[in-house]
Amino acid sequence: MPDKNRQILLRRRPKGWVTPDCFELVEAELPKPGPGEAVVRVHYLSVDPYMRGMMDDAKSYAAPAKLNEPMPGEGVGEVIAANDASLQPGQFVLGDFGWRTHGLARARDLIPIDPARAPVTAWLGPLGMIGATAWIGLMHIGQPRKGETVVVSAAAGAVGSLVGQLARDAGCRAVGIAGAAEKCGFVTGELGFDAAVDYKSDRFVDQLAAATPDGIDVYFENVGGAVFDAVLPRLNRFARVPVCGLISRYNTPEPRPIRDARPFLVNRIRYEGFICTDRMNLWPKAHEAFGRMIAEHRLVWRETVAQGIENAPAAFISMLKGGNTGKQLVKLVP
Repeated sequence: MPDKNRQILLRRRPKGWVTPDCFELVEAELPKPGPGEAVVRVHYLSVDPYMRGMMDDAKSYAAPAKLNEPMPGEGVGEVIAANDASLQPGQFVLGDFGWRTHGLARARDLIPIDPARAPVTAWLGPLGMIGATAWIGLMHIGQPRKGETVVVSAAAGAVGSLVGQLARDAGCRAVGIAGAAEKCGFVTGELGFDAAVDYKSDRFVDQLAAATPDGIDVYFENVGGAVFDAVLPRLNRFARVPVCGLISRYNTPEPRPIRDARPFLVNRIRYEGFICTDRMNLWPKAHEAFGRMIAEHRLVWRETVAQGIENAPAAFISMLKGGNTGKQLVKLVP
């Protein structure tokens, strides 16, 4: 077993795009569990778009990450020492360990996971926060109805890839927006969307119109910016827009002018931002739905995996620039 706890600290707050010098790899002593605590060797670390907002010292739905401390984040790993009867060494758990190879947590804050049910990384995807986000945004806020057209941006990403499959499962036409021909092929091929449009194409607006001949009833927003500008004229009367993320704006410090609100009024569009942790009561429904799809071999999810804690910053920066397909993870064990 390693004798050091390797950690990635946040050393400075970025101005615009995140750069490698925002982080530093350090070593610390392995933690020891106090009463009611456990030490977990983290096998996989999750890196997600929301972490970019935590790097800023600004008001948001989550507290800013602290300078000179490990970056926050979820992981799955194996209990190696426990000072609580509810946990045993060798048991796999999900927890908020931050960017470190070994986490110390209260036993009551850890969620046991069953590797026999699905790969442990599923709890960082469809059986975890990602799955809850996709289900709450689409099914609870978007409320898709059979025969409607559902469009999702960042469709090849962790959340978007699940949203499109939920839409298809609900009997809707699923259209994905992604950032490359290869990703569009993944969206219509492996994921089974009805159509996919490359937002980097010079003909993006025309291709979006061709893919949504009956307009758009639900638009699952992950990107914002120019992509939403193209979507807005396609929204039908009484369309619903669950706003999950605005990744096009995360690394741009300048504010974007407020657009004309007239289309929202004329078409009675529902535009609603949401944070999945505000609706914890809905998580069991989300995980039940995805658990059923996994058991029936109807769910596809892909992972982009970097190796080693030292590569977490590069994986994070690549994800912010669209370098991942599916869920971006960092594997911390050999």
